[in-house]
This record gives sequence, structure tokens and C-alpha cells, in this order.
Amino acid sequence: MNEQEFLASYDPRAYPSVAVTTDVVALTIRDDALHLLLIRRGEAPFAGHWALPGGFVRPDEDLTAGARRELAEETGIGGETLGRVHLEQLGSYGAPDRDPRMRVVSIAHLAFAPDLPDPAAGSDADEAIWLPVAALSSRQLAFDHGRIIDDALERARSKLEYTPLATRFLAAEFTISELRAVYETVWGHPLHAGNFHRKVLSVPGFVESTGGSTERGGARGGPRARLYRAGDARLLHPALLRPAREETIR
Repeated sequence: MNEQEFLASYDPRAYPSVAVTTDVVALTIRDDALHLLLIRRGEAPFAGHWALPGGFVRPDEDLTAGARRELAEETGIGGETLGRVHLEQLGSYGAPDRDPRMRVVSIAHLAFAPDLPDPAAGSDADEAIWLPVAALSSRQLAFDHGRIIDDALERARSKLEYTPLATRFLAAEFTISELRAVYETVWGHPLHAGNFHRKVLSVPGFVESTGGSTERGGARGGPRARLYRAGDARLLHPALLRPAREETIR
């Protein structure tokens, strides 16, 4: 039997049905706090519970396209705003009982972007909100989304150590103080301004000067701050370690 004959006689119904979904952990910084995008489910299962934006992957789309589509459909984020979102695969989640409907494997994605607008709930969601990560414990989550969120937050915090991903939370031009604020917000720890400034500028390709400066000095006066843009580095060497990890290494 050649391959064409084999495929013609192949019956996928001979095997147990397994569905594939995508869930998106979208993070942004609003009002100096790390926020997470959540929707309140309008349909069973887990109607009324809070969940990550997501849904079933269509047969004709790849996983990343499915994640972008679900993020747009369930929140109203689209166009240029969706194009500014950094999206990467986080992991796969396939516990047999994670979805009461059937065996469902979810391919979770992690998304970062600055200045994301207020979301608009899609057709199968009652509400969509940006929730401060610090307030997560006040929400009842659907499926295994609590575990996915925990994994995503750890991924985000660790990636800030060894990649320039923090710049994706900022505008095209930024100050070192604004970059430090991203690290402090995502890590949840204050950082020494002088040490941070020195470390950032010592990492080749992390940031590069624009030659410009802010129009005004700081809130307490003083000189105008220099403006920087993201450099061409993909990995930070040396890495910028979280304070707790830095103490462990010492």
C-alpha cells in the first residue's frame, strides 16, 4: 500500500478525540502596576468564572495565529495594537481532567505590550478587564488557568534577567529610569538607581542612545534625562539578576 492509498483509507475516528486550544497570558503595565488580561466566561463550563483569553484552534491555522485571533476576538484588541504585541509560546497543558467537556490540550502563549487599551469582551465573554496581578487571589479562575498564570509570571520575570524583553513594555524611546520601573514592577522589588543604570549600560547591545533627551528634568528638577532605544542584543550578557537570585549566587 502506497502513502496515497493509506491516507485514503485512514479513519481518524478509530482514535479517541482530542481537541487543541490556545490560552493567552497578556501582560502590560498600567498605573505603575503589572496587569493581566482576564475575561469572565459567559458560557458553561465555568460560567461566571474568570479565565484567560483563548479558545479552540481551528483546523486551518497554526498555533500562533490561533492565539492572536483569540486575543483579538475576546478582547477587541486588533490592528496596529495587536501588531505591537510580543507573543511567544509558554508551554503545553494536557492533564486529562483539565476540561470537563472532553480531552483538551492547551498551548499557552505569553504576550507583552505597552499602553494596551481597555479591552472589549467578545461574544462568549461577559466582561474583559485588566486586573492587577496583586489582586489575582480575589478572582475565581476557570480550568487550570491559575497554574498557567503562575508559570507565565515566572517566565516573564526570568526573561527580564537574560533578554531585553523589558523594552517591549516601553515606547520606542525611553529613559533608564523608565526601564528600571519596568523591572521593579515585574519583579516586585525596588532597585538601586545608580547600580541599575551602570549595569544596563555595561551590557553590550541592550540599549543605545538616541542622542536626545527629555524635554524637562525630573519631578524634583535637575538635568534632562537621556533617551535610549532598544539595541540589537537578543541575550543579555552579563545578565541582570533579580535581587534574591543575586544574593544566592554571592
